[in-house]
Amino acid sequence: MHAQPSNSPVTSTGATFSRGEKVAGYVALTKPRIIELLLVTTVPTMFVAERGVPSVWLMVATVIGGTLAAGGANAVNMVVDRDIDGLMERTMHRPLVRGVMTPRAALVFAVSIEVAAFAWLFATVNLLSAVLAVSATFFYVFVYTLWLKRTTTQNIVIGGAAGAVPVLVGWAAVTETLSWPPVILFLLIFFWTPPHFWALAIRYRDDYRAASVPMLPSVVSIEETVRKMILYTLVLVALTVVFSPVADMGAVYLVSALVLGAAFGAMVEAVRRQPTERTTMRLFSFSITYVTLLFGAMVVDVLV
Repeated sequence: MHAQPSNSPVTSTGATFSRGEKVAGYVALTKPRIIELLLVTTVPTMFVAERGVPSVWLMVATVIGGTLAAGGANAVNMVVDRDIDGLMERTMHRPLVRGVMTPRAALVFAVSIEVAAFAWLFATVNLLSAVLAVSATFFYVFVYTLWLKRTTTQNIVIGGAAGAVPVLVGWAAVTETLSWPPVILFLLIFFWTPPHFWALAIRYRDDYRAASVPMLPSVVSIEETVRKMILYTLVLVALTVVFSPVADMGAVYLVSALVLGAAFGAMVEAVRRQPTERTTMRLFSFSITYVTLLFGAMVVDVLV
């Protein structure tokens, strides 16, 4: 059973927080670093959909809406997970654990910016983008956070679909429809997520065990985890190649996809050979660079 929101913080530290600390706490609820990664995939997708430079206003409006939607989802996630966040080294300093605000205040904040996200995208972009953005939130909260995360090792595999929706939002923002290219991009992020996150989960597998969260590396051996990471990486690289003809991309993108895919595979192989904290965290960091450079190559390809 998940802990239910209440009017009292999880921990009563007796600490008082300044206005600046409270503002920083609310910003932290949205998990800004995760949002940055989502936007790295959204804007380049808009370039591909436009086959050139999209309207600057449209990009700004889509980014604002996507930020609000993702921030709301992440804040709800922190409200639900506040009981286990206090048990894990990686999350014990989150604002709700520290008592910066009450769970009810955090939930009101989350719902408010989620409503604002839908209204903003509907008013400034289009209905399809608004529906897609908010549907990702519902999936992340109800399917991943409330159901899968604490019940199955497939949690991040299925739940990762929420993080793949921003490419659909970006495409819909430009074209007001969906087609095969954004579907391939969706699958690309979907298959990228497990090896990306499992690399981090290997580092914090004891944390997940302590919190009774069945993240794959905390339930099966590292060897078995890495075998699955290799499979997902192979599918990922294949999808990056398939995207080239489907989206009519050129040599700049295809060469970049192959080189980056080879590098990603080499990083995963390094973890297989030597599954240390150093190799797993290098893979985790590179996986973010990988997505950034891959989607950056899409923009360059379209522009040249």
